[in-house]
Amino acid sequence: MKTVNFTEMKDGTKEEYLMLDKHEQNYINRTADRILKFMGGLNATLEGYKITRLEHSLQTATRAFKDKANEEMVVAALLHDIGDELAPLNHSEYAASVLKPYVSDKTHWIVEKHGEFQMYYYAHHLGKNKNQRDKYKDHPYYQDALNFCEKWDQASFDPDYKNMSLEDFTPMVKKIFSRKPYSLL
Repeated sequence: MKTVNFTEMKDGTKEEYLMLDKHEQNYINRTADRILKFMGGLNATLEGYKITRLEHSLQTATRAFKDKANEEMVVAALLHDIGDELAPLNHSEYAASVLKPYVSDKTHWIVEKHGEFQMYYYAHHLGKNKNQRDKYKDHPYYQDALNFCEKWDQASFDPDYKNMSLEDFTPMVKKIFSRKPYSLL
Protein backbone atom coordinates (compact mmCIF):
# COMPACT_ATOMS: atom_id res chain seq x y z
CA MET A 1 0.00 0.00 0.00
CA LYS A 2 1.24 3.45 -0.84
CA THR A 3 2.04 5.71 2.10
CA VAL A 4 2.84 9.38 2.46
CA ASN A 5 6.41 10.64 2.39
CA PHE A 6 6.02 13.24 5.13
CA THR A 7 6.78 12.84 8.81
CA GLU A 8 5.20 16.17 9.73
CA MET A 9 1.76 17.13 8.44
CA LYS A 10 2.95 20.56 7.32
CA ASP A 11 5.18 18.86 4.73
CA GLY A 12 2.38 16.91 3.03
CA THR A 13 1.51 17.49 -0.62
CA LYS A 14 -1.91 17.87 -2.19
CA GLU A 15 -1.55 14.44 -3.81
CA GLU A 16 -0.74 12.85 -0.47
CA TYR A 17 -3.73 14.45 1.19
CA LEU A 18 -6.02 13.40 -1.67
CA MET A 19 -4.78 9.82 -1.25
CA LEU A 20 -5.33 10.00 2.52
CA ASP A 21 -8.80 11.45 2.01
CA LYS A 22 -9.73 8.47 -0.16
CA HIS A 23 -8.64 6.09 2.61
CA GLU A 24 -10.47 8.19 5.19
CA GLN A 25 -13.71 8.05 3.18
CA ASN A 26 -13.44 4.26 2.90
CA TYR A 27 -12.87 4.06 6.65
CA ILE A 28 -15.85 6.34 7.38
CA ASN A 29 -18.03 4.17 5.15
CA ARG A 30 -17.33 1.20 7.46
CA THR A 31 -18.35 3.01 10.66
CA ALA A 32 -21.58 1.02 11.06
CA ASP A 33 -19.68 -2.27 10.83
CA ARG A 34 -17.24 -1.18 13.55
CA ILE A 35 -20.07 -0.02 15.79
CA LEU A 36 -21.96 -3.28 15.39
CA LYS A 37 -18.79 -5.25 16.13
CA PHE A 38 -18.21 -3.17 19.25
CA MET A 39 -21.82 -3.64 20.38
CA GLY A 40 -21.52 -7.40 19.91
CA GLY A 41 -18.64 -7.39 22.39
CA LEU A 42 -20.62 -5.79 25.22
CA ASN A 43 -21.38 -9.15 26.79
CA ALA A 44 -19.82 -8.36 30.13
CA THR A 45 -22.31 -7.87 32.90
CA LEU A 46 -22.93 -4.39 34.16
CA GLU A 47 -21.47 -4.87 37.62
CA GLY A 48 -24.32 -5.31 40.07
CA TYR A 49 -27.03 -5.49 37.39
CA LYS A 50 -28.89 -8.61 36.28
CA ILE A 51 -28.13 -8.06 32.58
CA THR A 52 -25.19 -7.22 30.32
CA ARG A 53 -24.52 -3.90 28.64
CA LEU A 54 -25.55 -5.44 25.33
CA GLU A 55 -28.83 -6.71 26.78
CA HIS A 56 -29.61 -3.27 28.20
CA SER A 57 -28.91 -1.67 24.83
CA LEU A 58 -30.99 -4.24 22.94
CA GLN A 59 -33.81 -3.92 25.45
CA THR A 60 -33.85 -0.13 25.19
CA ALA A 61 -33.88 -0.29 21.38
CA THR A 62 -36.53 -3.03 21.36
CA ARG A 63 -38.79 -0.91 23.53
CA ALA A 64 -38.27 2.07 21.20
CA PHE A 65 -38.99 -0.11 18.16
CA LYS A 66 -42.16 -1.57 19.71
CA ASP A 67 -43.22 1.96 20.58
CA LYS A 68 -43.00 2.77 16.85
CA ALA A 69 -40.14 5.25 17.22
CA ASN A 70 -38.49 6.23 13.95
CA GLU A 71 -35.38 4.32 12.84
CA GLU A 72 -33.06 7.11 13.88
CA MET A 73 -34.38 7.03 17.43
CA VAL A 74 -34.29 3.23 17.56
CA VAL A 75 -30.62 3.33 16.56
CA ALA A 76 -30.00 6.06 19.15
CA ALA A 77 -31.68 3.88 21.78
CA LEU A 78 -29.43 0.99 20.79
CA LEU A 79 -26.27 3.11 20.97
CA HIS A 80 -27.14 5.49 23.82
CA ASP A 81 -24.75 3.85 26.30
CA ILE A 82 -21.81 2.95 24.04
CA GLY A 83 -19.75 5.47 25.95
CA ASP A 84 -19.96 3.41 29.15
CA GLU A 85 -16.87 1.41 28.19
CA LEU A 86 -14.45 4.24 27.45
CA ALA A 87 -16.04 7.33 28.99
CA PRO A 88 -18.02 6.25 32.05
CA LEU A 89 -18.08 9.76 33.51
CA ASN A 90 -19.48 11.34 30.35
CA HIS A 91 -20.92 8.39 28.48
CA SER A 92 -23.90 10.37 27.19
CA GLU A 93 -21.73 12.97 25.48
CA TYR A 94 -19.53 10.23 24.02
CA ALA A 95 -22.51 8.39 22.50
CA ALA A 96 -23.99 11.65 21.23
CA SER A 97 -20.69 12.51 19.55
CA VAL A 98 -20.66 9.20 17.68
CA LEU A 99 -24.22 9.79 16.48
CA LYS A 100 -24.00 13.53 15.77
CA PRO A 101 -22.98 13.47 12.09
CA TYR A 102 -25.84 11.12 11.21
CA VAL A 103 -28.85 12.17 13.29
CA SER A 104 -31.08 15.16 13.83
CA ASP A 105 -30.37 17.81 16.43
CA LYS A 106 -33.26 16.42 18.47
CA THR A 107 -31.89 12.88 18.60
CA HIS A 108 -28.38 14.13 19.34
CA TRP A 109 -29.65 16.31 22.21
CA ILE A 110 -31.70 13.50 23.76
CA VAL A 111 -28.73 11.10 23.77
CA GLU A 112 -26.35 13.81 24.97
CA LYS A 113 -28.57 14.72 27.93
CA HIS A 114 -30.01 11.32 28.84
CA GLY A 115 -27.44 10.78 31.60
CA GLU A 116 -28.65 13.87 33.44
CA PHE A 117 -32.27 12.88 32.88
CA GLN A 118 -31.60 9.38 34.25
CA MET A 119 -30.40 10.90 37.52
CA TYR A 120 -34.06 11.42 38.38
CA TYR A 121 -34.35 7.73 39.21
CA TYR A 122 -31.36 7.31 41.51
CA ALA A 123 -29.41 10.49 42.39
CA HIS A 124 -31.34 11.18 45.60
CA HIS A 125 -30.17 7.81 46.95
CA LEU A 126 -26.59 9.01 46.56
CA GLY A 127 -27.12 12.44 48.10
CA LYS A 128 -27.22 14.16 44.71
CA ASN A 129 -29.80 16.24 42.87
CA LYS A 130 -32.36 13.97 41.24
CA ASN A 131 -33.89 16.98 39.49
CA GLN A 132 -30.77 17.80 37.49
CA ARG A 133 -32.90 17.62 34.34
CA ASP A 134 -35.09 20.52 35.48
CA LYS A 135 -32.56 23.02 34.18
CA TYR A 136 -33.74 22.01 30.70
CA LYS A 137 -37.48 22.43 31.33
CA ASP A 138 -37.78 25.17 28.72
CA HIS A 139 -35.84 23.28 26.08
CA PRO A 140 -37.93 22.14 23.09
CA TYR A 141 -36.72 18.52 23.47
CA TYR A 142 -37.14 18.30 27.24
CA GLN A 143 -40.27 16.15 27.11
CA ASP A 144 -38.73 13.91 24.44
CA ALA A 145 -35.68 13.24 26.63
CA LEU A 146 -37.94 12.64 29.62
CA ASN A 147 -39.96 10.12 27.57
CA PHE A 148 -36.80 8.44 26.26
CA CYS A 149 -35.62 7.80 29.80
CA GLU A 150 -38.99 6.92 31.33
CA LYS A 151 -40.34 4.62 28.63
CA TRP A 152 -37.19 3.00 27.30
CA ASP A 153 -33.91 3.54 29.14
CA GLN A 154 -34.71 3.28 32.84
CA ALA A 155 -37.16 0.42 32.18
CA SER A 156 -34.59 -1.75 30.38
CA PHE A 157 -32.86 -3.79 33.06
CA ASP A 158 -35.24 -6.77 33.02
CA PRO A 159 -33.58 -10.19 32.56
CA ASP A 160 -36.93 -11.66 31.49
CA TYR A 161 -37.67 -9.14 28.74
CA LYS A 162 -37.67 -10.56 25.19
CA ASN A 163 -35.14 -8.45 23.28
CA MET A 164 -34.77 -8.22 19.56
CA SER A 165 -31.29 -9.30 18.44
CA LEU A 166 -28.39 -7.13 17.34
CA GLU A 167 -28.87 -8.65 13.89
CA ASP A 168 -32.45 -7.33 13.87
CA PHE A 169 -31.10 -3.80 14.28
CA THR A 170 -28.19 -4.16 11.82
CA PRO A 171 -30.07 -2.83 8.75
CA MET A 172 -31.21 0.23 10.71
CA VAL A 173 -27.70 0.97 11.99
CA LYS A 174 -26.26 0.61 8.48
CA LYS A 175 -28.98 2.86 7.06
CA ILE A 176 -28.45 5.64 9.62
CA PHE A 177 -24.65 5.51 9.30
CA SER A 178 -24.83 5.55 5.51
CA ARG A 179 -26.44 9.01 5.55
CA LYS A 180 -24.43 11.90 4.26
CA PRO A 181 -22.76 13.23 7.44
CA TYR A 182 -24.26 16.43 8.83
CA SER A 183 -26.96 16.49 6.18
CA LEU A 184 -29.67 16.79 8.83
CA LEU A 185 -28.37 20.01 10.38
